[in-house]
Amino acid sequence: MQTTLAQYNETQSTDAFTLQNSKLLKVSLAGKTIQAKLGSMVAYQGDVTFEHAGAGGMGRMLKKAVTGEGQSLMKVTGTGEVFLADSAQDVHLVYLEGEKITVNGPNLLAFDADIDWDIERVQGASGAMGGGLYNTSLRGTGWVAILSDGPPVLLNVAGAPTFADAQAAITWSQDVTTSLKTDFKVKNLIGRGSGETIQMAFKGEGWVLVQPSEGRVEAGPTNGSGGGLGNLLGG
Repeated sequence: MQTTLAQYNETQSTDAFTLQNSKLLKVSLAGKTIQAKLGSMVAYQGDVTFEHAGAGGMGRMLKKAVTGEGQSLMKVTGTGEVFLADSAQDVHLVYLEGEKITVNGPNLLAFDADIDWDIERVQGASGAMGGGLYNTSLRGTGWVAILSDGPPVLLNVAGAPTFADAQAAITWSQDVTTSLKTDFKVKNLIGRGSGETIQMAFKGEGWVLVQPSEGRVEAGPTNGSGGGLGNLLGG
């Protein structure tokens, strides 16, 4: 039999996190533990265990309940290889070395279990305008896998005043500060404006990653393996 399937052979790498392709993350566990978006497993080989990760403390559980921010996570541990994906979105890897990044919750795919996470209000978000703007912060040393709905653009915040839609700005580095830029005018309220009445402003020494989308609508559980695992783990 002649096929062209060899081009899809498993990627070989000594890194714990590696891209099988632009839409599929391969994680080599080797006895370690990671946390991943609930239902993101598409395949695995070896002796691997999945369990609901919970919020990791009462404080974070309350923040998740109040803000609606933060993914439902699963702990993945064992010896083997796990392949993770979400709706064929693009996957990007960031390696932290004692650093912090901020991530839009739905765009977080997986991270090393040694990395600490929390839910934080976006700087500059307060009152009725910004009360719902919360994101997930991650700090420590290890890999973080981030999703984007299409190929993103990496903007150097120090280069020029930088603004983005709150759902399109999916992650930014620790030395970047944020604020809200509002543009409420009568024409915006009667449907003649652009609709982009609130933008996030970024400044500092660092970067922001912006996807070409305002985010996907979350699908409900399906009969597939992802939805089934999510139900099994109580997601």
